[in-house]
Amino acid sequence: MKLNPTTTLKEVCAFIGAEYEGNPDFIISGINEIHKVKSGDLTYVDHPKYYNKALHSKATTIIINKKVECPQGKALIFTDKPFEAYIALVNKYRPFESCPVSVSPKAKIGEGTIIQPGAFIGNYVTIGNNCIIHSNVSIYDHCIIGNNVVIGANTVIGGDAYYFKKQADGHYDKMVSCGRVIIDDHVEIGCLCTIDKGVSGDTTVGRGTKFDNHVQIGHDTVIGKNCLIGNGVMIAGVSTVEDDVILWAGVVVQKDLVIGKGAVLLALSAVDKDVPPYKTYWGIPADNKIKKWREMALIRKLPEIYNKLYNQD
Repeated sequence: MKLNPTTTLKEVCAFIGAEYEGNPDFIISGINEIHKVKSGDLTYVDHPKYYNKALHSKATTIIINKKVECPQGKALIFTDKPFEAYIALVNKYRPFESCPVSVSPKAKIGEGTIIQPGAFIGNYVTIGNNCIIHSNVSIYDHCIIGNNVVIGANTVIGGDAYYFKKQADGHYDKMVSCGRVIIDDHVEIGCLCTIDKGVSGDTTVGRGTKFDNHVQIGHDTVIGKNCLIGNGVMIAGVSTVEDDVILWAGVVVQKDLVIGKGAVLLALSAVDKDVPPYKTYWGIPADNKIKKWREMALIRKLPEIYNKLYNQD
C-alpha cells in the first residue's frame, strides 16, 4: 500500500509509541508485508528466523522486536509487538469506511458503464468505460476495474485476504488487508466468483482474461493476459499465472507457485509445484499428461499382473 501523502519515521513512532534508529525525517512511502516490499516501504519482523530476510529486503523501514545494527540507508523501529504495531499503522492509513448507499459517491464510474440493480460499488473504486456490472456484485473499496469489463452476478471483488498469524497461545490474529484488486481491460468474470485483494499489494487480472463461474482467486495472485480460467478453479495466494494459460474446470493451485506462459492444466488437476511454460499437466498431483496417462495404463494392468503371479504360486 502506497501512502499519499508520505509520512516520516518520527511521525510513525509517535503514533505507535516506539523507539527508533535513523533520521527522524526519514521518509516512509508505503506499508507492505514482507513478500511485497519495495524501496520506501515499512514492514515488520518478530521472529529470529526472518530477521535477516527483513533487514536485507527492499523495505527501508523495519519494525523489529530486537535491538540490532541498522543497515545502511534504512531505519529501524523497536517494539515488543511488531505485528500489533504494523496492524495499527494499516488501520490508521487505510481505515475501514462504511458506505450507506449502493454506489459510493467517492467511486468513479466511466462513460457507458452499466450498474445493474443490487450491485454495491465501494469507496474509491474506479470503473472504466463500457463495463457491465451485473446484479448483486460487490466491489470493495479501492479496487480498479478497466474498460469493457463484464462481471457476472453475485461476484465479489476485493474481499479480505485469508491471512492470519498464529500467536504463542494458539489463537489467530487477522492480518488486516490494505491491498487492492486491479482488473485490466476486456476481462470477463463469471457469476459467483471471488477475487481477494492483496494483503498489502495488489491482486491483478491481465487484459483479455476470461473466468467461468465459481472461481476463487487468493490474495496477491497475479494472473496474466488472455488466460482462460474454468469453472470451480481455486488459486491460492501469492501465485503467478502467466499469459495465455488455460486452467480447466476444478483445477486447484497451491500457494506461491508459478504456472508458466501457455501452460494447460486439464480438469480436476491439483498443482503442488511450478508448471513449465507450454506444457500440459493433469492429475493429483499434476504432472506431464503423457506421463500420467502411462501411469494410469500401468495401474489398470496391475490386477492382470497380480493374477499371473498368484497363479504361478
